[in-house]
Amino acid sequence: MKELLVIAAASLPYLELRGAIPLAWQLGLTPLEAYVLSVFGNMVPVVPIMLLIDPISRWLRRFRFFDRFFEGLFARCRKYQKEIIKYGYWGLATFVAIPLPMTGAWSGAVIAFLMGLRKRHALIAIAAGVAVAGLIVLTATYGLSWLLVGGG
Repeated sequence: MKELLVIAAASLPYLELRGAIPLAWQLGLTPLEAYVLSVFGNMVPVVPIMLLIDPISRWLRRFRFFDRFFEGLFARCRKYQKEIIKYGYWGLATFVAIPLPMTGAWSGAVIAFLMGLRKRHALIAIAAGVAVAGLIVLTATYGLSWLLVGGG
């Protein structure tokens, strides 16, 4: 059950693995379990987002509320477009790897869509970014807890 909670938390927008790894720590999971489950959970929604965002957003934008929502979402993601275009897939991976709000796998998938990046290459770049972000958050969470509670 704990494992499913971590996967579900990592799958959520905004929370992603930045919230799932500390949750795993609180639930008593090992660092390896926390990392694997969080990275997996964070990647679960990426393929559906990349495949479905275009048809779903086109259909929903017929309604004023959703049109505003998608316009805002796309505008926030376009802010990072110049850097990602400059560095290509490495830029996308780096963007996703920075464990800050609005820089995770969900945003990376939206940016890949907006830029018309090839899905297979974008998926690899997003996965690489998620893996690095997971290591950063894992080190911060478990390393800091080790220093404060266990070993330092």
